[in-house]
Amino acid sequence: MTTPPPDTDELLRQASRGDPAARDGLLARHRDRLRKMVAWRLDRRLAARVDPSDIVQEVLAEASRKMDRYLRERPLPFFPWLRALAREHLLALRRRHIRARGRSVLREEPGLLDLPDESAAELAARLVTSATSPTQQAQRKEQRERVRRALERLAERDREVLVLRNLEQLPVADTAAVLGISAGAVKVRHLRALERLRALLEGEDES
Repeated sequence: MTTPPPDTDELLRQASRGDPAARDGLLARHRDRLRKMVAWRLDRRLAARVDPSDIVQEVLAEASRKMDRYLRERPLPFFPWLRALAREHLLALRRRHIRARGRSVLREEPGLLDLPDESAAELAARLVTSATSPTQQAQRKEQRERVRRALERLAERDREVLVLRNLEQLPVADTAAVLGISAGAVKVRHLRALERLRALLEGEDES
């Protein structure tokens, strides 16, 4: 019988005892999740020059340098901590791009929560029920566009919890760590965001 690989908590315990393999294992375990997050958030104006894998490599190198302090302080669960480092890299990258390109780069600002159009469209698609027949697929495409427009009208806090839970697909505990609220508050906020989105869509139907 194959022994399952150690989970994050076990790797953290081993890393805290000075096991270098466990440190490497922590970073390797979350590489793919981190790359997906970076790909969802990377400004498409930068994507032609910067590969998400390169950003992830830089983030993991920074995480390795800061690992000792992280293991002492544990400011966040491990993946939300990695994600916060990645977010800072993305923001710094965008600031450098704006300085390099000057005012021209501001002519087309990113929309929904700084998400590229493809990522915002994917979020809308995930909030729409799946369909199989050609007629249903056409209706689904129209519905995705309506959801996309409604998302733009939501308050930022509502949009962000939908991005974290439905696009990045973070567990409730990780979402709570990212937002700095309790797990119970995440569930309430997510439910209310969905209700407000539904109300916007129903209002559009009645107009």
